[in-house]
Amino acid sequence: MKFLKHYRFLLLRRTIQLGLLFLYFMANYAGWKLLSGNLSASEVLGVIPLSDPLAILQLFLAGGALGANALLGAFIIAAFYALFAGRAFCAYVCPMNLITDSANYLRRLLGIDTLQRRLLLRRHARYWVLGMALLLSLVLGLPAFEFISPIGILHRGIIFGMGMGGAAILIVFLFDLLAVKNGFCGHLCPLGAFYSLIGRYSLLKVRYQKESCTLCMKCKEVCPEKQVLDLIGKQSGYVLSGECLNCGRCIEVCEGNSLGFSIRSLIEFKKDEKHENIKA
Repeated sequence: MKFLKHYRFLLLRRTIQLGLLFLYFMANYAGWKLLSGNLSASEVLGVIPLSDPLAILQLFLAGGALGANALLGAFIIAAFYALFAGRAFCAYVCPMNLITDSANYLRRLLGIDTLQRRLLLRRHARYWVLGMALLLSLVLGLPAFEFISPIGILHRGIIFGMGMGGAAILIVFLFDLLAVKNGFCGHLCPLGAFYSLIGRYSLLKVRYQKESCTLCMKCKEVCPEKQVLDLIGKQSGYVLSGECLNCGRCIEVCEGNSLGFSIRSLIEFKKDEKHENIKA
């Protein structure tokens, strides 16, 4: 029981990630219609379209022809994360999370010291990569990131066969293992940057209660985006940063039960927005 409480969100994440991969795989090999396609373009029951909004944005900038289904699918996905789930795609859906988490676990197990301090790679680099991907899409007339995205390579490889794409996945694994902690997802991935931006004002947030906090700081130890927990020990409130993955690891390890998921009411939302504007 203690194990389930300590890893409940991790187990949920893995169940969703592997379950989605299984449905995509079975759609290709057994003709299942529950969820077909890939992360760039899917259909639920052969009827409801789902599209990667960043991929659609790149195609638009590249001058590609976009059908109504692609636009509707992108709107559905973008609206879900922008209004409700925030950056949860990165923690609960993206298959690359399985690779980078494995690298992080192995690094801790072996006690490997990364080269991060010498590389001086900052987390805001992902926003520059996002901007570059959009600019190159406009200039080159093709969806720049989609051609080299290790996320797409991994997802298509699992469903249709990996081939030479395994080399790109190995590079990401070694980068996170040896070079930078949470290197790809936390510092370079433009898709993570995109969801950070559109999910900034989502209603699902981690809530912190200072009164019951023991200041053990285990939440910051396990958080892949520890900069979002700047309110710990200072004041009660919500984790407002769009960079929060809503992964739930901080909640699982909290000894004082000071952290938990909460749906902000519209009144609380406006108060938080006003507070942030005053701070800025």
